[in-house]
Amino acid sequence: MNERILIAGYGKIGQGLAEHWIAQGARVWGLRRSAAPLPQPVEPLRGDLTDPGSLPAPPPGIDLVYFLATPGRFDDEAYRLTYVEGLRNLVEWLPETAGARLVFVSSTAVYGQTDGRWVDETSPTEPNGFSGRRMLEAERIAADAGGVSVRFGGIYGPGRTRMIDKVRQQEPCVADPPRYTNRIHESDCIGVLAHVGALSHPRPVYLGVDDAPCTQCELMDYIAGLLGLPRPERVSGDPGGLRGSNKRCGNQRLKDSGYRLIYPGYREGYAAIVASG
Repeated sequence: MNERILIAGYGKIGQGLAEHWIAQGARVWGLRRSAAPLPQPVEPLRGDLTDPGSLPAPPPGIDLVYFLATPGRFDDEAYRLTYVEGLRNLVEWLPETAGARLVFVSSTAVYGQTDGRWVDETSPTEPNGFSGRRMLEAERIAADAGGVSVRFGGIYGPGRTRMIDKVRQQEPCVADPPRYTNRIHESDCIGVLAHVGALSHPRPVYLGVDDAPCTQCELMDYIAGLLGLPRPERVSGDPGGLRGSNKRCGNQRLKDSGYRLIYPGYREGYAAIVASG
């Protein structure tokens, strides 16, 4: 393989992607704000996508671009700058983008359904919060550039243990009304991005979730069992962190494209995390 790949927003997911593509023989550049060195043979680029004047000369002949940048704050302005302006600046910075595959990391926050119904890539996107609205705005920029958007659910994995921490701290779960959570293991997040980047004729949008949407209480009960702790207390109200939506996301389009999940559901994924210590 002689592909030339740019990862914009180089963090843990970017590192996993770089390792995958380098193993395939690709040449990889990593763009981030920090001056800290990147692991060889990733070629570092320093620049801030929200500040076009800070960007270096782009590498020529890029075949595949990933947009993985994340905002430093959870507010509307940070999301607008990072996802909308940042992605627009990336497209304008890379004159080859029109001929390259662009993969944008989006979120299931673009859905506003609140009644636990199933959604897929064809379902209405009427987000209730600013994060979903900004993601949807960025998806349109990606689509105009011929790109692909992957709407990920909650990413968990080593170092991403918020739900495990909630159980260990004996926080309650919200049982009334039942609230669904859609998740994907970090290893599958990397796998999905690599898979979509390699498709010859991708669809414009994919849902990046596992096979097992579940309620918050189902997930926390299972984790409690793995840890040998009591089931969490049940409460009523709005669970923190779900940001006003309540839906079950289907991944059939992703599976029809040929992707096979490493961790098909939360049971396999969280069991592996707990077993690894």
